[in-house]
Order: sequence, then C-alpha cells, then structure tokens
Amino acid sequence: MNQEPILNDHNKQEFPPAHTAEHLLNQTMGRMFGCERSRNSHIERKKSKINFQLSTAPTQEQIEEIERRINELIAADLPVTYEFVTRDNLPEGVTLAKLPENASDTLRIVRIGDYDVCACLGTHVASTKEIGTFRITSTSFNEGSFRIVFRTESL
Repeated sequence: MNQEPILNDHNKQEFPPAHTAEHLLNQTMGRMFGCERSRNSHIERKKSKINFQLSTAPTQEQIEEIERRINELIAADLPVTYEFVTRDNLPEGVTLAKLPENASDTLRIVRIGDYDVCACLGTHVASTKEIGTFRITSTSFNEGSFRIVFRTESL
C-alpha cells in the first residue's frame, strides 16, 4: 500500500491560479533574462507582486512579451502534475534554494507541462487553462530589483 509522504507544513494560503501563474512567470523571466527564480513574492487573489534581480529594467516591449508568453502558455492548457522525490534524486534543473533549511527529505516536485519544474508545497490549478487571463498591472525597477504586479482573471 502506498503511503502519502510526510512533507513540511505550508504556511501560506495562496490563490491557486495566481500561484500557478507565478511558476510560469518565474520560468519565463529566467528564459528571457537569464535571472534566477524570485525569492520575494506575495501572491493573492486581487493582486500579486514578485521581484526579480536584473541588471537593467526591461523595456515596455519586453514587458508586453512577458504577458503575451504567459497567456500563450495558459491557452496551451498545460497539465500541472506532482511527483515526490528525495533530496538525492532531484530532477535536472531543480534547485532547493527557495526551500527552508528544515525542509523534509521527501520533496514535492511540481511540473507544468514541459515548461517548468520546481520543488513547491503551494496550491495549484490542475491545468494552465484554469488560470484564466494573466495581466501585468504595473512594474517598477529600483537598484537591480524589477517588480511585477500582476493579477489573474478567470474566464
């Protein structure tokens, strides 16, 4: 009989569509700008904020491209799946940098189609189409920190 792995408690109640969009945004920013996944985000139903470390501010055209790419991924209806692995059996490209030091030895890996994979305890939608529409409502750049404020709107 398979037993559910014991994982750390998750101390946040994220809004699943926005949290899943955060995964897409992290991967998109990494692909477009070569930056690391954000270590500073605040995800809520009405608006969400996330910061990335960049050497220069993206142009308005690049910001529009970020939004376009994420909405394209949402429309692709990519499945969101989970697997459990041990620390010594991480999939390629998965880092533990965002996890707390006391994270359990068994980790939950979240995959969004073939686009994104990372360790995460948060709540997610079953497929990207459930996110609805992704909108960047504002951005700012200050001393190497690029902030994106966004929201998701269900269809």
